[in-house]
Amino acid sequence: MRRFSIAVVAAVTLGTALSSAPAHAGDGSGAGRGLAHCAADSCHFDVPPGTYDVRVTLGGEAASSTSVSGETRRSLLPETAAPAGERVTRSFTVNVRTPEGEPTGPAGTPGLDLRIGGSAPALAGIRVTRARHARQIFLVGDSTVCDQPGAPYSGWGQQLPQFLRKGVSVANYADSGESTVTYLGNPQLWATVRPLIRPGDPVLVQLAHNDKTTDEATYRANLEALVAGVRERGGQPVLVTPIVRRWFNSDGTLNNATALLVNGLGVDHPAVIRSVAAAGDVPLIDLTAKTKALVESLGPEGSKALYLTNEARDNTHTSVRGATAFAGLVRDELVTLHLVPKGTVRVG
Repeated sequence: MRRFSIAVVAAVTLGTALSSAPAHAGDGSGAGRGLAHCAADSCHFDVPPGTYDVRVTLGGEAASSTSVSGETRRSLLPETAAPAGERVTRSFTVNVRTPEGEPTGPAGTPGLDLRIGGSAPALAGIRVTRARHARQIFLVGDSTVCDQPGAPYSGWGQQLPQFLRKGVSVANYADSGESTVTYLGNPQLWATVRPLIRPGDPVLVQLAHNDKTTDEATYRANLEALVAGVRERGGQPVLVTPIVRRWFNSDGTLNNATALLVNGLGVDHPAVIRSVAAAGDVPLIDLTAKTKALVESLGPEGSKALYLTNEARDNTHTSVRGATAFAGLVRDELVTLHLVPKGTVRVG
């Protein structure tokens, strides 16, 4: 990407915050310190695929509020306030891969790309270094989980990184349109993910929305195969029941097959997932139950904002707001199940 001088960047977007911190040379790998890697509201680091720690210093002469996203629309740092004349420092860990978004999608831009946003952004400094001891959370799922390439769509896995501090990254290998059958069968998916799993890495599996014609025996066997594959690599499998569809009964409940992911063959996907988890002593995140409770609490009208009901008449896929809310539910379960150190999780 084209890089502007710090003076030009400061004049265009980030005010005095950019000119207040000296730039430093990189370390030869494309990682490094300083704002020489930034232009206007974005920063680019020429790093190879891997896991990287990012440290940002935020703030300027005026009060500011800054967020950071990166790669394919991943939320990496929630909007963070800094009082006028003060600096705050935040750190997070990010996964850089090719393709940078959905595994069957376009390659994206090489290296690490970050976007500086927020209601009053002020970036005063930045440093990117290779992560040495980070835990990686792998996500195996469908379009309700994946890094969606375009607004207004967002998967909950796309919003999960903002809830994690330095030391834990999210490697989102969810892919639109995938079932347990296709995920196992496509070499770009499970055959690619499985060798990357390291001992101790949590691997969250949420596949159900597209298993519309999968019989129960096959669905169960596929889940068991995914669990076994994770364990063979020393990882920690975690089964996740699917988010509900926003499909209300007349009484304001979601107690129907469409909402609760019962397919045309009568296969109750959440029930099978719970059964496989119990039989195999696999940690379970019952996201069906948790999203059902949240959506019902908001009601038919209030819950529209969680999905793309108004934008696309879509009651399956989530908005950024919905994906963020559902990612928060996953964050809470990661802590409850002791899958990530408590100190690496952002709360509130």
